Amino acid sequence: MLLAIDAGNTNVVFALVEPGSGGIRARWRIATDPRRTGDEYAVWITQLLGLEGLERSAIDKVIISTVVPRALHNLEVLSTKYFGVTPLVAGRAPVEWGMDLDVEEPQNLGADRAVNAIAAHALHEGDLIVVDFGTATTIDWIDYRGAYKGGIIAPGINLSLDALVNAAAKLPRIAIEAPVGNSVVGRNTVDQMNIGIYWGYVALIEGLIARMKAEIGRPAKVIATGGLAVLFEKHTLAFDAVEHDLTLRGLAMLAERVKG
Repeated sequence: MLLAIDAGNTNVVFALVEPGSGGIRARWRIATDPRRTGDEYAVWITQLLGLEGLERSAIDKVIISTVVPRALHNLEVLSTKYFGVTPLVAGRAPVEWGMDLDVEEPQNLGADRAVNAIAAHALHEGDLIVVDFGTATTIDWIDYRGAYKGGIIAPGINLSLDALVNAAAKLPRIAIEAPVGNSVVGRNTVDQMNIGIYWGYVALIEGLIARMKAEIGRPAKVIATGGLAVLFEKHTLAFDAVEHDLTLRGLAMLAERVKG
C-alpha cells in the first residue's frame, strides 16, 4: 500500500492509497513542525494505522511532496527507519514532473502546485485553472497540452484575517464562515468583519479567475482544491469542479510511474 505525504506550510497530510484502484482509504493531518522527528511521526502514524486494522508492514511504498524543505529529512527518516522503504520525493529522480514548465523560474515552482497540475490534467480535458486554498491561495494555469504556464500567489484567507486582527487592536479574532443571509451591510463588528473577510475573499477569487480567463483567451475549466475549498464551493459559481484530494491523487499518479 502507498503512503502519500503532502507537507504544506500549515499541515502535513498523510494518505493511505489503495493499490490498483488509487482510492484513498484514509487521510490524516498533523500540524507542520520541521522539528518533529521521524520517531515522533512513527508513534503517531502507527496508532492511526492500528485504527485501520493495519500494521506498518502494510506500507510498501512512500512518496513525499513538500514545500517545507526542513521537514523533508525527518519524513525520510520515518520512511526508511519505520517502513523500511526509500521514499520517492516528488520532483526528484526517479519521479521528475514529466511535464513542460513554461515559466521563467521552473526550479522555484512549489511541489504542491506541480503535483496539482499533473493530477488536474489527468482528470480533466482542455485548459485548466486550478485554485488551491491553503496557507497561500494559488491560482495556476495548465494548458490543454498539460504544460504549466504560470499563475498567481495570494495570501490565504487565514493570513488575511491574522493580519487584520494583529494590526487593529480592538478587532476580535473570529471564525471564518459564510455570513448568514445575503446582506453585505453588517450591523455589528463581528458581522462586518465576517462579511469583509469572506465576501471580500470570494470577490478576490472571482476577479482573479475572470482576469486569468480573459488572458488565456480560450475556454478554461476551473478546479478548486485545498483544505479551505469547502468554505467557498457552495457560495460561488466560479468553480466547475472541486477535487478535494487533487494533490494526493497527483502523488499517487507520480508513484504509479515508478515500478518496483
